[in-house]
Amino acid sequence: MINQITLVGRLTKDPELRYTPDGKAVSNITLAVNRNFRNTVGDYEADFVQCIIWKKTAENTAQYCKKGALIGITGRIQTRRYENQEGKKVYVTEVVAEKVQFIGSKQNDVKPKDFEHIGL
Repeated sequence: MINQITLVGRLTKDPELRYTPDGKAVSNITLAVNRNFRNTVGDYEADFVQCIIWKKTAENTAQYCKKGALIGITGRIQTRRYENQEGKKVYVTEVVAEKVQFIGSKQNDVKPKDFEHIGL
């Protein structure tokens, strides 16, 4: 079986870095990924994909990537469920990022070459 996905899109907000009780870095992001066709009005629509990033990659992404940054992600799709505060089951589909590549900032004031040394 193959469970692999590659996405290129823009961060919808700054990554929020947090740590698990055992000290692992984790960051949840939303990636806006444009569709490659126009809708009936002639505009491109976007899908908003929930992604989770772990360990050093999460720390580097939080430090160097900000809202609007263009990034590429390679990873796998994960599904999970939990019970919310009202007792209802909530199902979540998200991408677990295994590799994050910084492509460009919103303002294009930072070059991808500047980030080669950090291992994004």
